[in-house]
Amino acid sequence: MARVRGLPDIKVGKPPDDYTPEHLVVAAVTSCFANSFVYFTRKMHIHFDELKVEGTGVLEKVGRSFEITSISVRARVVVGDEEIRGRILRALELGAKYCFVGNSLKANVGYAYEAA
Repeated sequence: MARVRGLPDIKVGKPPDDYTPEHLVVAAVTSCFANSFVYFTRKMHIHFDELKVEGTGVLEKVGRSFEITSISVRARVVVGDEEIRGRILRALELGAKYCFVGNSLKANVGYAYEAA
């Protein structure tokens, strides 16, 4: 069980019923990127209609152990005003650049995003 004071517990264990630490690492990178993007949109005073972010990770045997060797984060932002598309793309760039969780990992973290 993973516990953080003041928040609901997260059941951690073995698949298929529980989240593994590997799941949580990918989720941490994905949510960090999303939070960073939202931070920059607020700082830039721009609004978007919808944000969808998905992350996948690759777990491989490296030597005698296993490592998450790569994480891919894909984001799609729906904007109501075509004139802000460039600024949304800039906020996505900054979200990727300043995602401190992704920047803290040994694994390669790649970001792909679009504004529609």
